[in-house]
Amino acid sequence: MYAQSDYDLIIIGGGPAGLTAGLYASRAKLHTAVIERGTLGGRIANAELVENFPGFPQGVSGSELSAKMTSQLMQAGVEFMRTEVTGVELRGELKWVNTAQGDYSAQALIIAGGCQPKKLGIPGEEELVGSGISYCAFCDGNHFAGQPVAVIGGGDGGITEGLYLTRIASKVTVIEILPCLNAARVLQEKARENPKMDILCSTAVEAITVDGAMKSLSLKNVETGKKSILKVSGIFVLIGLIPETGYLKGLVELDGEGFIKVTSSLETSVSGIFAAGDIRNGSSRQAITAAGDGATAALSAEKFITLKQRL
Repeated sequence: MYAQSDYDLIIIGGGPAGLTAGLYASRAKLHTAVIERGTLGGRIANAELVENFPGFPQGVSGSELSAKMTSQLMQAGVEFMRTEVTGVELRGELKWVNTAQGDYSAQALIIAGGCQPKKLGIPGEEELVGSGISYCAFCDGNHFAGQPVAVIGGGDGGITEGLYLTRIASKVTVIEILPCLNAARVLQEKARENPKMDILCSTAVEAITVDGAMKSLSLKNVETGKKSILKVSGIFVLIGLIPETGYLKGLVELDGEGFIKVTSSLETSVSGIFAAGDIRNGSSRQAITAAGDGATAALSAEKFITLKQRL
């Protein structure tokens, strides 16, 4: 049974996954809306240089890439809503999206919202957020020009933003609790070759205190138990992401970390609701794979809607 709705498709999230989904949906002539509460382009909009997105051999700034994606969607006639999603409901055959400015219905839904940075959960962290502790080097790195900083996290995000900080700070110390870095090999090579970057593996941060203008990190080597103190001006915590799926609990199936479980067609446990990008389980957390997810989810949503129209 086909019920009338405000839109054929609603996409929650305006990052690479959501924007690509919108582009494919518009090409399928689906009446589509993209809902984004923050910056269009998502977290990639803050990246100084994106070097691994096809078509840009010299790299491209995250802001430029985001602007190009957004402009392409606007030309295609996709509607944008700048508001926060507070819930999703199933009412009969329709999916209803609750937002701060009202409720909207759709035949199908693609969830491509973002994630929030994980926190350390150690003494001193909460008190220093915004006053020495940041979760985005691209956003706040300039506050520590010519000063020593620490990056906590040795994955792709930590090393990428740490390398960016070497161009601003006097010294960057990367702290990783695992025995070795787990960033891509090319990033590890760049990190080890950079004279302004020190790497401390098998090291945990147990507490952070203020020491005058400096912040003192209480460190512990998890292999030897040896403790030490590292003094820096700024601290950047880059240890992973937490999906923003709280409003979906009880609706779609989530994994143990809160990421959305999907099939090979990116459909969730609820027929007609799809998930794409960082928010789904198994995502590689890359802009290009998020864009691929968006295309796949939109094609799957088109098939779902077309089948409903024929019934």
